[in-house]
Amino acid sequence: MKKHLIAAALSAALLQACGTTAATQNSTPDPALAAVLQAQESQSARLVALTDNYIEETLPRQPINALFNGDNRFNHLWPNSLAADFIAEGEAIDRKYLVALHSIDKAKLSGQDLYTYEIFEGNLQRSLAGGQYPFELLPLNQFIFSPHNFFMQLGSGISAQPFNNAQDFDNFLARAEGFVVWMEQAQKNMRQGIRQGVVQPKAVVDSMIPQFEAQILDDPTKSMLFTPLNQAGDKLSDEDKLRLTRAYTQLVDKRMTPVFREMTRFLKEEYLPAARESDGMAGLPNGVSWYEYMIEVNTTLPVSAEQLHQTGLSEVKRIHGEMMKVAGEVGFDGDLQAFFEFIKNDPQFYFESADEILAAYEAVKARMEPKVDKLFSVIPKADYVVRPYPESQAKSAPGASYIPAAKDGSRPGVFFANTYNLKGQPRYGVETLSIHEAVPGHHFQLSLQNEVEDLPKIRSQNFYTAYAEGWALYAESLGKELGFFTDPYQYFGKLNAELFRAMRLVVDTGLHYKGWSREQAIEYMLNNSTMVESDVTSEIERYMVMPGQALAYKTGQLKIQALREKAEKALGERFDIRTFHNLILLDGPLPLPLLEKKIDEWIAS
Repeated sequence: MKKHLIAAALSAALLQACGTTAATQNSTPDPALAAVLQAQESQSARLVALTDNYIEETLPRQPINALFNGDNRFNHLWPNSLAADFIAEGEAIDRKYLVALHSIDKAKLSGQDLYTYEIFEGNLQRSLAGGQYPFELLPLNQFIFSPHNFFMQLGSGISAQPFNNAQDFDNFLARAEGFVVWMEQAQKNMRQGIRQGVVQPKAVVDSMIPQFEAQILDDPTKSMLFTPLNQAGDKLSDEDKLRLTRAYTQLVDKRMTPVFREMTRFLKEEYLPAARESDGMAGLPNGVSWYEYMIEVNTTLPVSAEQLHQTGLSEVKRIHGEMMKVAGEVGFDGDLQAFFEFIKNDPQFYFESADEILAAYEAVKARMEPKVDKLFSVIPKADYVVRPYPESQAKSAPGASYIPAAKDGSRPGVFFANTYNLKGQPRYGVETLSIHEAVPGHHFQLSLQNEVEDLPKIRSQNFYTAYAEGWALYAESLGKELGFFTDPYQYFGKLNAELFRAMRLVVDTGLHYKGWSREQAIEYMLNNSTMVESDVTSEIERYMVMPGQALAYKTGQLKIQALREKAEKALGERFDIRTFHNLILLDGPLPLPLLEKKIDEWIAS
C-alpha cells in the first residue's frame, strides 16, 4: 500500500499537542478562513467547509496524495518539500487551520461530526508536534518507497501516474523537473545533516548506492521511464510520439542521469564516510524523544517501547507454541528449530519460477471471490491485478505490497509480488499474503475508503498506519472463516506471517530503544523464524529507516481483535460479524482510541 508508509510517518500522532492547543485556543481566525466559516449556518457545515478548504489548499503541496485519491490536477508537480520555506509555509497553514477549528463550537457537534473534529484537530496537532524533529535531513533511504525509488515507479507506469494521452506524458516531464530540483535539495539537506550528526546508518547507505548507480545510463532509451512511451500504441499520434521521444531522451540524458550520477558520487565520497555506526534512533540527536514520537505516530496509542517489546516477546512465544501443534499435525518429529529447517529447505515448499508465483496469487484471488460475502455485506467495486516488482527495485522490496485503485475507477488496485528470490516467496505463504495485501485486507479497506459516500473528504482521504495495517493483519485471521488454511502448511503460513509481525515489535524496539545493533536484530529474526537472511536483512534495514512503522501492524491487529471479542461477549447472539466489519471499514480510517469509542457506542446502542 505503501506510498502511505512515509506519508504516515511524517504526519501522525501527537506528543505535545496540549501546548499547541493552548497557544491557539483563543486566537482570531485568519480572515479568509473566518469568511469560509461565516458562510455556513451550522457548526457542522462550518466544520465540513473548513476541512474541505484545508484539503484544497494543501493538495498542491501534496500532489502524490492527490494522485492516489483520484485527483489528477497536480500530476505535473513534484514540490521541493525539503526546502526551509516550504516547511515553514506548511507549519503556518496548520496553525491557521487549528485556530479556525477552535473557533467552532465543539459542544454543538455529535456523532460523525465529532469524529471529524477530533480527527482534524489531531492531524493538525500531530503535524505541528513533528516539526521539532529534522525529518528533512534524512530525505533518502534504501527502502522501495524512498522518493527516488517511488519516482521511478511512477515514471515507469507501474504505479498511479497515468499515461493515457500526450498531456499525461507532458505532465510527467514537468514532474520530473521538480524531482530533479528535489534531489538537488536532498543533497544540500544531507550535507547539513552531516554537520548536525543527523545521518543514516552505514549499512543503509551501502544499500542505497547500487540503486542510484542503476539509473546511470549511457543509453537514455534504456531507462525504465521509457516504458510507458514504448507501450503507448495508438494513445499518441506519430507527431507526439516523436516529440516525446526526443523530450524523454533529453530528460534522461541531461537531467536524470546527471542527478543520479552526482548523488552516487556524493553518497560514496561524502555521505558514507560520515554515516553513523549506530543503527537505532538513539544514535541521533534527541533520538530517544524522536522514537517516542514515532511510536505514538504509528500506533496512535499512549504505549511505551518497553510495553511493546514485552508484548512482542509474549506473542512470539505463543505463536511458536501454535507452530509446534502444526508440526505435530503433519507428523513432524523434532523441535521447532528442526521444523523451521525442514520448512526452509524442503523443495516442496518453494516455487520454481516467477510465473508460478504470480499464477498462485491469481488462483487465490479466484478462490476468494465467491467466499467474501460470508463475512462482508459491502464489497468494493474496484478490482485489483497481480504484478511483479520492477527488476531494478525487487532486491530491496518487501515480499509484497499494494497500491490502491484510482478513485474514479480508471485504474485497478495493484498487488505487487516479489519474484526476485524464489525462496523468499514460499508456497505456504501465498494464501496469507494475498489475504493481507488484497482481499479482504488492504484492497478491501482502501477501496471501501475511496468509495465511501457522505463523509467529508478529510475522512475518506485520511490514513493511520495502525488502522490500515492492523486491519490487514486482522484480515489474515479471517482465513479459516473464509474457507482457507485447510492445508496445515497454509495455516503454518498464517502463523508465520503473524510471527513476523510479533518479531517486529521485538526488533524495532530492540534497535531504537534497547540499543541493539543491526546484526543483533538480524540474528533474532533468523533464530526465531523460517525467514531467509536476504529477507531478514531487508526488513531490519527497513526498520532502521522507518522507526516505529513496523509496530503498527501487531498493535492494530490486537486492538481490532480485542474489540471484536468485547462486542461478541457483550452482544451474544445479537452480534453480527458483517455489521462489525462495516463499522470498522465504512466510515474511513480512525485512530485506535476513536475506533474503540465507536465500537463501544455500537455495543451500548
